[in-house]
Amino acid sequence: MKNITDSFLCLGYWPFAGSFGFNTDILATNPINLSVVLGVLIFFGKGVLSDLLDNRKQRILRTIRNSEELREGAIEQLEKAQARLRKVETEADRFRVNGYSEIEREKQNLINSIYMTLEQLENYKNEAIHFEQQRVINQVRQRVLQQALQGALGTLNSCLNNELHLRTVNANIGIFGAMKEKK
Repeated sequence: MKNITDSFLCLGYWPFAGSFGFNTDILATNPINLSVVLGVLIFFGKGVLSDLLDNRKQRILRTIRNSEELREGAIEQLEKAQARLRKVETEADRFRVNGYSEIEREKQNLINSIYMTLEQLENYKNEAIHFEQQRVINQVRQRVLQQALQGALGTLNSCLNNELHLRTVNANIGIFGAMKEKK
């Protein structure tokens, strides 16, 4: 760097070749100036530019690696979530099928229970009717027997004398006593 600075300082010691002035020829001055500026920039800026580009490259590579890791993690999480979703859907289908079969089973049990209850009620009704029929038949028998006895007693009372009447009553009492003992 000292050589470049010295070369610029040395320009001040050069003798002037004639008059001092501006060169207005654009085609002659611009390419020279540009080549000098570019040469200086390339010479001094090469290291800085190289460092900047290397840093940028490293940041880009780090970002790509981080992105790949995040992508792989996201893919893993997605696969896990999809597996859980499939498992939950399978369980939901199983619960749905089991629920339907359970509902059908409960429905069938309820229908069977209702039929059994109706059958029991029918049996109770038939037993009640049979019991009531037996009670009515017994009442009718008792009335018929009472009426028959009253009619027989009336006929006997009108036809029999006291002695015959007493013997008949005693015989009937003996028959009724024997009937009660059999029951």
